[in-house]
Amino acid sequence: MQLRAFAEEMEALAPPSLAEEFDAGRIGLVIEGRPEIQKVCCALDSTPAVVRKAVASGADMLVVHHTPLWTPLTTLTGPTATLAREILAGGLNVYVMHTNFDHAAGGVNDALADLLGLADCRPLSLGLVGTCTLTLPEIAERLDGSLRIWGKLLSHRQLGVVAGSGFDLPLMAEAQALGAEAFLSSEMKLSVARAAPLPCIESTHYALESPAMRRLAAQKGWQYIDDPPLLAVYP
Repeated sequence: MQLRAFAEEMEALAPPSLAEEFDAGRIGLVIEGRPEIQKVCCALDSTPAVVRKAVASGADMLVVHHTPLWTPLTTLTGPTATLAREILAGGLNVYVMHTNFDHAAGGVNDALADLLGLADCRPLSLGLVGTCTLTLPEIAERLDGSLRIWGKLLSHRQLGVVAGSGFDLPLMAEAQALGAEAFLSSEMKLSVARAAPLPCIESTHYALESPAMRRLAAQKGWQYIDDPPLLAVYP
């Protein structure tokens, strides 16, 4: 497949028009490699480990959720230069599907809802509210990690979920208005926890967003490269 045809297929799946304003210039093809796409790898982040595995596998394309180029570049030095050198030397294209994939039907938040078996889902401006029949230990098991509970959790049957960093007070108020009894996301700030209108269930950014990229890879027949951050939890 030619590079342009590949990009058009991805844009049909997650239209760029769905992206948040801050993602302008940070989605789509962010690093150009070979023009012909034969093998595709997929990951949440284009970390050095992911890039090396993709290049070693002979991939022409790496599809990720988070761009490796968050800020405009005026110099190319340090870790960014090292990563770019490996990507370019391997002829690897890097394609980013970020907030456009968050908002897309069947995208990041829908994949999380499906993983948790949520039913009767109602959309939020970002994320959704659905009926959850899993216990907290079952949720933790499906997310392959521990959970932190903020506030007094009496019920999470009606659960608001936002994959990634979604502990936002207006968003939680929107979820509460739709009947949510608890809210699941990642990267809680203390000031937000103090003011939250709902008890909150905190997982990790990787645990909440990687299911979508893993599912996308399975649907497309791509190779998924798992690279979770190292995290140790002590009693």
